[in-house]
Amino acid sequence: VFPEMALPLWKNLLQTTKKRILQQRRLSLYNDAHGYEEELIKKKLQQFSGGSINLSKEDNGIGILTLNNPKLMNAFTGTMMVELQERVTELENWKDGKGLIIHGAGNTFCSGSDLNAVKEISNSQASINTHEGFGEKLDGKNMCMFMQNTLTRLMRLPLISVALVQGKAFGGGAELTTACDFRLMTPGSEIRFVHKHMGLVPGWGGAARLVRIVGSGAALQLLGGAARVDPERALRLGLSEETLPSADETRALGEARAWLSQYTEGPTSVIRAVKKVVTAGRELPLEAALRTEKDIFGTVWGGPANLQALVRRPKHK
Repeated sequence: VFPEMALPLWKNLLQTTKKRILQQRRLSLYNDAHGYEEELIKKKLQQFSGGSINLSKEDNGIGILTLNNPKLMNAFTGTMMVELQERVTELENWKDGKGLIIHGAGNTFCSGSDLNAVKEISNSQASINTHEGFGEKLDGKNMCMFMQNTLTRLMRLPLISVALVQGKAFGGGAELTTACDFRLMTPGSEIRFVHKHMGLVPGWGGAARLVRIVGSGAALQLLGGAARVDPERALRLGLSEETLPSADETRALGEARAWLSQYTEGPTSVIRAVKKVVTAGRELPLEAALRTEKDIFGTVWGGPANLQALVRRPKHK
């Protein structure tokens, strides 16, 4: 009798836990209270068209996200920013996903924002002019809030993600690499936080994430010097995991797939749980992280993979 009673209970607990974890993950950084008006900024961004963000979901649970605007070295237009948000939503709803590779079309990664759109946004007074005369400031900040929201959701996906850096990852492109769990570089590629030369600092969350990846000293060097980071230096700093052998687009993608598969092989529920406990550990204060870990443990304990493993072999050999 007991197992039959326990199962619905377990399923119920599973659902509520899943719901809670999902709500935490989708929590927007900014809302109306911050003067952030998402629908307005989306309308504004839609005016700057060009390029696309493509997503293919493979049967093995690996998603391939492609930044596709090769004539501008995959710079983000306004519509691409909006499409990125749509793709992230799609990935949040992809229950079979385990891993994600982000790369750029035409053998380069991403050269940041499309400067035409940025110029327009900073010149524009008509847009979100809630305070007379502060239109352009609010606008740039709104673009920042929009991209920070999206990249934070990307980082919190229960997928193990890797940025495949070919060619150049500049400015916003460099920031995007930091929203992935890992970075792989190909020979001759470079990551460069060029913001200082534009009279700016990162605004898509790239500085905060960079500090967590390489530490504050190295982050100061990379931002303060707008330094070119080649694959060798990236490895030294811990910004990159590995330099892939091939600079060829198709071959490099195959190598990135193979590299990622060492972490995504195995039951979907377990791979996703691994990413969730790491996200909790990175983002939450210790006690909250421990509680979340306990909740996530509860979703796999006694689950199919756990039971199979117990049947298959004793723990100690």
